[in-house]
Amino acid sequence: MRGYNLSSKPPAVADYRARHLMEDLRLLIEHLGGRPCVMVAHDWGGAVAWSFAAAYPEYLRKLVIINAVHPVVFARELHDNPAQQKASDYMNFFRSDKAERVLSEAGCRRLLAMTCESWSGAAGVDAEERARYLAAWSQPGALTGGLNYYRASPLHPAENAADAQKLLALDAEALKVDIPTLVIWGERDQALLPGNLDGLDRHVTTLTIERIPEGSHWIVHEQPERVNCLIRDFL
Repeated sequence: MRGYNLSSKPPAVADYRARHLMEDLRLLIEHLGGRPCVMVAHDWGGAVAWSFAAAYPEYLRKLVIINAVHPVVFARELHDNPAQQKASDYMNFFRSDKAERVLSEAGCRRLLAMTCESWSGAAGVDAEERARYLAAWSQPGALTGGLNYYRASPLHPAENAADAQKLLALDAEALKVDIPTLVIWGERDQALLPGNLDGLDRHVTTLTIERIPEGSHWIVHEQPERVNCLIRDFL
C-alpha cells in the first residue's frame, strides 16, 4: 500500500483518500491478472478492502478481514460509543502536525510499544523482526505516508460538530458488501473494540465471524497457524 516502507509515498494528504487507495488495489489486480481474487486484509488494509469489496464486487471471489472495521459500523461506534471514542483518541494525535516528530523520538519507541511490544506473548518478537520494523519506519517519507491515512480519513473521534456530521454522512447502501466474507477478530484489540462486530451482518450479505477471545489486534503475529487454518477452511 502507498506510503509504507518501500512503496511510493505521494506527499499530499489528499493522495491517501479512499478512492485512490481502492484504485491502487484495482490496478494491482489487473496487473496480476487474478480477477476475481480472494482479498485478505488487516487494519488499514482491511479498511480499504471493505470499501473495495462494496465498489468492485466483480473483482473478488471472497473477502477475509482481520481486525479491521467496516466504515459504517465504525462511524456509528465513533459517534455513539464513548469507549470506542476513547480507544481511538490516538487517531487524532496521528492527525496532528507533531506526530512525525513524537513517533520518531528515541528510536521510534512509541511505535514499538504500540506494535511489537503489544503483541500477546511479545517475548517471541526477536531482534531481527524489530529491526525490520524500524527500517520500514525509517524510510524517507514513510512516517508521513502512514500518518496521512489518518489525516485523509473522516473516520476519527469528532473534535467539533463538523467532524460529528461527517460520521453520520456515510452512504450505508453504497458500502454494502455482497461478497462472501470471513471476519477474524482478536477480542483483546485495544484500539478496535468488539462493538464493531455488532450489526455488521446488516452490511454484509454473507458473513462468517470467528472471534478469538485471547487474541489482540496483532492476531496474525500471535497465532499465524490458527489464522491460516481459518482462512483455508473458509476458502
